[in-house]
This record gives sequence, C-alpha cells and structure tokens, in this order.
Amino acid sequence: MNGISPAHAARGRHRSMTLTTQILLSMLSLLVLAVVLGAFLFTVVSNQTLDRQYQLRALGIATTTAAMPEVRSALEAKDPHRSIQALAQKIVASANPSYVVVTDRDGIRYSHPNPALIGRKLEEPVAVLDGKTHLGFDPGSLGLSANAKAPIFGADGAVIGEVSVGILDTRERDEQASNIWLIAGFSALVLLLSVAGSLLLSRRIKRVTFNLEPAEIAFLLQEREALLHGIREAVVGLDDDGRVTVINEEARRLLKVEETALGTPVAELVPDGRLRQLLTGTLDGVDQVALTEDALLVVNRMPVSIGGRSIGSVVTLRDRTEIEGLVRDLHSVQGLMEAMRALEHEYANRLYVVDGLLELGDVDQARTYVSQISATSRSLGEGLRSRIAPPELAALLLAKITVAAEQDVRIEVTAESRLERPLVDQTELLTIVGNLLDNAVDALASSPRPRTVSVQLDDADGVFIAVRDNGPGVPADKIDDVVVDGYSTKDTRPGMRRGIGLALVRRIVHRAGGTLDVFPGPGGNFEVWLPAHAETGDTAGMEARNTQ
Repeated sequence: MNGISPAHAARGRHRSMTLTTQILLSMLSLLVLAVVLGAFLFTVVSNQTLDRQYQLRALGIATTTAAMPEVRSALEAKDPHRSIQALAQKIVASANPSYVVVTDRDGIRYSHPNPALIGRKLEEPVAVLDGKTHLGFDPGSLGLSANAKAPIFGADGAVIGEVSVGILDTRERDEQASNIWLIAGFSALVLLLSVAGSLLLSRRIKRVTFNLEPAEIAFLLQEREALLHGIREAVVGLDDDGRVTVINEEARRLLKVEETALGTPVAELVPDGRLRQLLTGTLDGVDQVALTEDALLVVNRMPVSIGGRSIGSVVTLRDRTEIEGLVRDLHSVQGLMEAMRALEHEYANRLYVVDGLLELGDVDQARTYVSQISATSRSLGEGLRSRIAPPELAALLLAKITVAAEQDVRIEVTAESRLERPLVDQTELLTIVGNLLDNAVDALASSPRPRTVSVQLDDADGVFIAVRDNGPGVPADKIDDVVVDGYSTKDTRPGMRRGIGLALVRRIVHRAGGTLDVFPGPGGNFEVWLPAHAETGDTAGMEARNTQ
C-alpha cells in the first residue's frame, strides 16, 4: 500500500469533475437541448403563422381591389385609359403589398410593377375562373411571394378577370429574422439564468454535503455501513430533533426496535425512564448505567457538530450484563475470603488460648473454653438452619453476618423470622436479600457505633423481607430516586458500578408482581413482598450473579 486513503484517491480521480462542474454541465446540456429544440419548434410555427398571415393580408387586398367598381368597369371597357395601372400603384402605395396585378379572364395584364409587361399574357393559366379565391406562393417574375388571387365579377356575375396580390418572400424573411433574433436573445437569457441557478444549486448542495464530492459521499456511506454493522458495540445516531438517523443491529437488539426505527423520535421507541433520558441528553455524564428488562447497559452520549453547526448526537451502548455479573462474583468471593481470614484469625487466637491453658496445666478450664466456643459457632449456623429452610439463603446470611462483623456491623436475623418453604424463585430471593444487606452495611460505614442491621423473613403469605438499620436512612425527598438505576450517594468502587443493587431489586419485585416499600429515615427501612408461585424471569442468571 502506498499510504493514500481511498477517500483521497477518490478525491484525486474526481477533482477534474467536481460536483459543481457535473451539475453545471448536466443542467447546461439539458437546457441547451431544450432551448434549441424549443427555438426550432417556435421558429417553424412562427414561420408557418407568418406565411399564413402574409397570405391572408394579400387576400384582403386582392378581394378589396376586385370588388372596386372602377376596376370592374375599366376591365369591362378594356381599360383604354390605363386607369387600372394607376389604381394598382395607389393600392401598392397605401396597402404596401409588393405588387397588384390585374388581368382579364384570358390572362392579359392590365397592371404590373413592370410596365413593360402590361398587355402581355400570363405564363400560367388564370386560376380564379372557378369563381373562388386562391392562396399560395407564387414564384412570379419578381421572385417568390405570398400570393392571393381573387376573381373580378362582371355585371352578370361572370368572372371577367383576376386580381393577384403578392408580398415578396424577402420582406417576410426579414420579419422572420427579427423574430429569430428575439428567440435567440430569450434563449441566451434562459441559459444565463440556468447557469446562475446551477451554480447556486451546486453551492447549496456543497454546503449541505460539507463540501464533499459524490464519490467521497458514496465512499463515506460504504465506510459508515461497514463500521456500524461490523462492530459489537451498539450505536445510535440522533438528529437535533431526537429522531433516529443511524442504528446498527446491536442497538436494535438491546433497545428492541424494528427496521422502521429510522426517522422515528427516540421518545416513541424507548419507554420513559433513565435510558430514554440518557439517549435524549436529559441526563448526561460519562459511562452512565441504565438497567433494562434484560440487560445492564453503559451509555455514553456525544454531541456532534461539523463546521460549527450541530447535526445531532451519537449514543453508544455497551452490554455489561455478563461483565458486571462476573465483577460482582469476584467481589463476593473476595468477601468470603475476607470472612475466612477473619475466622482464621479468630480461631488462631482461640487456639492460642487453649494452648496457653494446657501449658498451664488447667485442662478442665481448657475443656470448658473449647465447649463454649464450639457451642457458640454451632448455635449461629444451627439457629439459621432451624428457621431458614433454603440452605442457600441460610449460607448467604451466615456469610453476610461474618463479613459485616469485620466492618464492625452486626447483622441479626429477628427471632420471629421463619422461612420454611418459600414458593418463589430461589435465585431472585438470594438477589433481593443480598443486595438489601449490602446496601444496609454500606449505609452504616460512616455511622457511629453501635451499627446494627436486622433482617426479618416471613412466608406466611407469599414472602415478606424487611431489612432495617440504625443508620441515617433515606431522606424523604429521595425515596423515589434511590431505586432508580445509576443513583448512588457513594463513591464508585474500583471495577464495580454503583446504583445497581436497589434498581435490580425493584425490577425483580416488579416482574414478580410484588411490592417494594422504602421508608424515610432516620434509620434505613426496606420492605419487600413477593407473591407465592412467582414466575422465574429470563434474567435469573444475571440477577444471581448480582446477589452480592
């Protein structure tokens, strides 16, 4: 490769034929063809009309002359005084035909522009012996002319002669030439205006296309299609009015929209909520989290402007469902490891005590101490198992109690708590309890001692879960906000996103047909009720990974 991009190559190939030149040449070609064809047709029609007008003009003069009594009487008397010639000259002078020729029925001339031909016979036969007028073009002795012949009737109604009036073709052609110049001038004006219009049109097109040539636009379109549909990340392009202009397959999958999404306002495609606010720019920020029915999305919105002019925005969406679940699994494992290290440290201390008592020879006291700590360890686990039937939930509570103790937070399961056979999805139950306990422990991080969290469980009617703490609680004006995905008052933990736990709980409860109640502080108080026989959601796997 020589390092020259295809866009630059396309620009080089088409530099001699820019968009302006193409538009100008195309418009000029069409207009020249249309103007030439129009001018030709107009000239033909104009000439035919002019020929007809000259013939009718000659006819009018001929019929008027033939109807004059002095012409008829002079012709009947064989015009001894040559009065017809004088009369014909007057008519030529007044009506301005090229000639007026009067003949008898035998074709003998009594008037003519050339006096030498008076008294001579016509070369052609007399045409009006049928008593009708005749129009046409006569080659004549003076040249081609638009000619009209009218009969002269005698007193008895018989044809006694003919009046032939002509207007020379040269006069007609002069008038036609002036018309042609008018047509040519009009055509030139049309072409000039067309050139100006083409230049303005091409300038506007260039401005709209950001000065790109057609080959470059086609190449960019190919690049865009290849880029949009070749990446795994979801991309949505919006114009300034919030209408979808670009969307790839991954975005259609995550947003659940059809092919007809192009040109549709995003507000009609995405339900009201945090995701729509991020797409439309009502909420801004980098790597914002939005929770949908099926996925956890990371949303970024970037305004786009070219040449200082805003053309909309581009929104990218990343499906972080699996990754976020793995991160939470890792944090869960880390929490368990910390709990094990704490237990190891505690058991090591206890072993030191036992070892010291044995070295002092106080075997009975050592035996009593071992019995006490064994009973205490067993009582906690056995107490949970006796009241909490699902072993997974009992193990989760035991792990949370141990981890919270390391943070100087005491978690206690209320004495009246009973969970024998909860007829709900176990994965959803673990997710709800785990997230509520995590939030309660986090909320107590900056609270004074003693820091306690109580858990109440009941399956008398569905499943009731209550998690309460003695921390600051939720302000009354933030009750609706705390269950929105992405909302958090804590700093983001490394590798893990805040503002997901309660939003996930709310989604599980909503899909199960239950209720989630948040009560204002002081003291955190969250109560969940799930109906029995709740359906297992499609995202149970993702929700299980988000338990801790």
